[in-house]
Amino acid sequence: MQEDPSVTSQAISNPARPAPTWLGPARALALAAALALGQASGALARAAPESFADLAEQVSPAVVNITTSTTIAGHTGVTPMVPPGSPFEDFFRDFMNPDRDGTRPPRRSQALGSGFVISPDGYIVTNNHVIEKADEITIEFFSGTTLKASVVGTDPNTDIALLKVESDSPLPFVSFGESDAMRVGDWVMAMGNPLGQGFSVSAGIISARGRALSGSYDDYLQTDAAINRGNSGGPLFNMAGEVVGVNTAILSPNGGSIGIGFAMSATVVTNVVDQLKEFGETRRGWLGVRIQDVTPDMAEAMGLEEARGALVTDVPEGPAAEAGMEQGDVILSFDGVTVDDTRGLVRQVGNTAVGKTVKLTVFRGGETETLDVTLGRRETAEGAVPAVASPDTPEEPDTREMLGMTLAPLTDALREQLELGAGAEGLVVQDIDEAREAYEKGLRAGDLITEAGQRKVLTIADLEARIFEARDAGRKSLLLLVRRDGEPRFVALSVAED
Repeated sequence: MQEDPSVTSQAISNPARPAPTWLGPARALALAAALALGQASGALARAAPESFADLAEQVSPAVVNITTSTTIAGHTGVTPMVPPGSPFEDFFRDFMNPDRDGTRPPRRSQALGSGFVISPDGYIVTNNHVIEKADEITIEFFSGTTLKASVVGTDPNTDIALLKVESDSPLPFVSFGESDAMRVGDWVMAMGNPLGQGFSVSAGIISARGRALSGSYDDYLQTDAAINRGNSGGPLFNMAGEVVGVNTAILSPNGGSIGIGFAMSATVVTNVVDQLKEFGETRRGWLGVRIQDVTPDMAEAMGLEEARGALVTDVPEGPAAEAGMEQGDVILSFDGVTVDDTRGLVRQVGNTAVGKTVKLTVFRGGETETLDVTLGRRETAEGAVPAVASPDTPEEPDTREMLGMTLAPLTDALREQLELGAGAEGLVVQDIDEAREAYEKGLRAGDLITEAGQRKVLTIADLEARIFEARDAGRKSLLLLVRRDGEPRFVALSVAED
């Protein structure tokens, strides 16, 4: 690739100072070499683009301003009665503008954002929130040309939207770069339409990578390049003029840029855009499990060498269940890629094609097993309800204080009180010592303990047996499966002798 003139580093260094003659020829030569190396290293550390002008000129024709228009329904309620001569009379007449029957007609609202062209035939990428609910979308190019755009598809999960304009001639466009290759400290340039001021450029560095804000598929690049309202949907460029992120959000106490901006990584965006272009919607892989991260005490309780992977808390009907996945399994690898935590697994599964059969390595009962799972589609499985099929629980009236909790077997009366299904089983936390570990780790009165040591517990005696087994095996912790409002999670509690 031909080097872009905008990224040429200007080496700033001074000639090496002559070494003192009293050092002798050999030592003087060594000292001169060391000084020259140190100055060269310092020059590289200080290297920065001489100017962003060439880069801005190169990519500007592909960056667009986006204006959306939305119809807001009119007001049909009762208009406030304002006494004649009131200081608010003019306000309600001019602002509310009610008709004589007390209603206000529908009105148009406009919003601004940014985007960029990714192909000569007119595909444009922006944020979903920029065009959401818009009746009309107008694209303004750097040349001043305006075109109407239609929505090809949107993905609220990553806040990405794909638009299309029709043009008589090929449009200037930009390509995506490798966001995974960006390092903290690399220079980047943002372009867009901040606060409706028109085409604007700001520059900075990558401040952090792999940021997550609120979504399951988040993979944001954090930058200190100024990003403000109106920059949403605009591109974040590397020094080669490639898009490495889509400017999406800022962290600010006052609504303005304070140097903490976030751009969705090109790695995520390209996958979404490809699916929107092909299908008009996203089609993400679906494994069909509920998972949580593995903590060090959980790893110790299960006999894992290190705290990594994704712990399966529930296996509803779906691909994983059909492949033999079990509650309590720890997923260590997915399709040949090591699973470090739940976030990484969710992204890996979501980026895998629907219908693909992948190999999963799971840790179960102290050993590893390999499962072949054919992925389903997440979008069609949203809201899937885990299957419940359990026998009735033996009823026992006694309670016992254990592990900092007052526990009781589940009875019909407790099921009704806690609004649990007829098939629910386990031990109910009736009270909890706020000074003990169980409270610190989030257990509360009303929680239902259904497993201990990855085996079902129906009675107090079952839990006592699991505790003794853990102690006999030399384990410091016991893994409990706890349900609250139907949601399962694992908690490891110490079983050391009081």
